[in-house]
Amino acid sequence: MSHDLTPREVEIVRLISLGCTVKEISKIVGLAVSTIDTHRGNAMEKLGVGNMALLTRMAIKHRICKLNEKLTPAEKRKRGRKRDGWN
Repeated sequence: MSHDLTPREVEIVRLISLGCTVKEISKIVGLAVSTIDTHRGNAMEKLGVGNMALLTRMAIKHRICKLNEKLTPAEKRKRGRKRDGWN
């Protein structure tokens, strides 16, 4: 499936669909929270969705993220969350 997302927007959508918060994504990619919010908003507009649940569904539909995909070990370290049983 095609989409008009930039590589950075794809990365942000992937991390959101894997359960990361905007603050965690900021730590992982090294950008300001406001920048992450901007990329997320742009991606949502391009995909025509209005909430995070639909954004996750579109990530799967457009093969940005697979159902069984998990964060990489490096992403887990940068995220800073303790073991929570998810990812």
